[in-house]
Amino acid sequence: MTGLLRTALDRQGHTGIEVSVRALGLVDAFADAPTPFDGTANTVPVHLYAGQALAGPPTGGASPCPHCLTRRWQAVRSVALRDALELGGTTHESGPWPYAVPFAADALASLVAQVAAQPVREPFPDVHVLDLRSLTVRHYPLVPDPQCPACSAPVPDTAEGAAVTLSPAPKHEPGSFRLRGIEAYDIDVAAFANPVFGALGPSVVQDVSSTSTSATIGCFSMRSGEYLRETFWGGHAGSFGASARIGVLEGLERYAGMRARGKRTTVYGTLDEFGEDAVDPRRVGLYSEAFHRENPRVVPFAPDRVIPWVWGHSLRDGTPRLVPEILTYYHAPGLENRFVQESSNGCASGGCVEEAVYFGLMEVVERDAFLLTWYGRQPLPEIDPATSARPATRHMVERLAMYGYRARFFDTRITFPIPVVTGVAERLDGGLGRMCFGAGAGLDPESALDAALCEIATDAVNLQGRSERDEARLRTMAKDFTEVTALHDHPLVYGVPEMGVHADFLLRATPTRGPLAVADLAWPDASGAMVSPDLRDDLERCVAAVTAAGFDVVVVDQTLPEQRLLGLHTFSVLVPGLLPIDFGWSRQRALGMPRLRTALREAGLRERDLETADLNPAPHPFP
Repeated sequence: MTGLLRTALDRQGHTGIEVSVRALGLVDAFADAPTPFDGTANTVPVHLYAGQALAGPPTGGASPCPHCLTRRWQAVRSVALRDALELGGTTHESGPWPYAVPFAADALASLVAQVAAQPVREPFPDVHVLDLRSLTVRHYPLVPDPQCPACSAPVPDTAEGAAVTLSPAPKHEPGSFRLRGIEAYDIDVAAFANPVFGALGPSVVQDVSSTSTSATIGCFSMRSGEYLRETFWGGHAGSFGASARIGVLEGLERYAGMRARGKRTTVYGTLDEFGEDAVDPRRVGLYSEAFHRENPRVVPFAPDRVIPWVWGHSLRDGTPRLVPEILTYYHAPGLENRFVQESSNGCASGGCVEEAVYFGLMEVVERDAFLLTWYGRQPLPEIDPATSARPATRHMVERLAMYGYRARFFDTRITFPIPVVTGVAERLDGGLGRMCFGAGAGLDPESALDAALCEIATDAVNLQGRSERDEARLRTMAKDFTEVTALHDHPLVYGVPEMGVHADFLLRATPTRGPLAVADLAWPDASGAMVSPDLRDDLERCVAAVTAAGFDVVVVDQTLPEQRLLGLHTFSVLVPGLLPIDFGWSRQRALGMPRLRTALREAGLRERDLETADLNPAPHPFP
């Protein structure tokens, strides 16, 4: 095709345009060294696969480079093709390529000339896709691959680079905890979700079956050994456009937290060696001895074991702190180092450091409180949603009632004064799709309740159908909790009516007082103010509450290069000693944590520490 394309360009008078033609899908772009690209600014890369030709962007060695495209392209291929390339060796043509004809070359030459003449779009340049079967042309922005061996420039992970200095962060409007609104970010959804080389997968799907929110769903895959792990992301807002943009932010947040992509891990050693300069994994929670006996391939942590570490920053002490890599980058390569399987708990994005850390800390506090409540079977004061000052909140509660669900909310403050709300959508007739749970935390009680409501409103309307389709498997899990192995098993098993008994401590408890108003959860500061117009003040206040209870707050910067281009930051927040959330019944680290036994007594909610017989025998229902 190279000769035909060169002839067509010359015939059309484009003698000054150079092209570099390559085929896609022949070798594993994630394992093989990139083929050197020696083009200039006038060279247009052309990639061919099946009936498609991809042209652009013109490059003279800038990022994104042609190898970025091949890696992004491979990442959205089918499981069969990826397995063939990544596990089965190289591929080859099944026969002569049928599009190597002058007519196709003329069409491609015209496209190449247009690509060469157009200015390169910022921040992500366009690649034009010519369908040689229909001669239609589409274009998508190409996001640089932060792990591309040809053009990326990861920086070494250092203590100095991990330092965090909190700065003023004025909120963009009252009632918000954001620096700016979602519409202020230059998020082109097509750059992250497109079928050719979407940075976060091949598509974003509009969930038209949802009657409560305009939900969107996307998914990307990442290899872990022989397994391609799917990671879902999505948004839940009042319009599909807003939901897609929110979903991209969530997808980037999860992509950033899975592996260190913008920096290079440099520290290897033992906890015995680093001592107080490091986070002790035993304070974060480890698996039981029984788990390791049943899973001998998972090597337990030992303080004299050499593992990789990343640099974080203690907001309590203002000093660097080493963190086991696997506790913050929860799918870091090296399965032998994965003594626990962490999740995205505590990972959050924002328009500044303060915003990302605030939301990460709220997530950690929220899930700790939820787990203390669930496994401790702690009755909670109920909140009357009719007292909400937000009409949209009251309307959504009424809407759920139309679909047969009663939305209930509970004050879940245990250790800290920060408002935490647990939400439950309970099916009125007690049938399949029995109940679902959600939670929210934040200095504004209205926002905390709204976050919990958003989760249950999104899940409840589809829960009955999902429970009916998967009823046999869910009933098996309800009889044998060892069958609860994946993230989605935890909320879905509570679609089975007989699982409702495990939530009776919360939903059937005899109230000791009347329901609270939403405003009763407010936590005013010393001056009487509920929140500050500056997010830094809110964050410092929440950090002070956590550290006053004897905990450290350690933050790790996970920000991707492509996020920085969009003005975003992502941080992982770790509070050693709080309960970690796990998915899979055999992996519940919280059950072995000292805090699970002592926290309710320390909060004045129980007269004594909990014993094993006091604990909820059923897996948590957190989504």
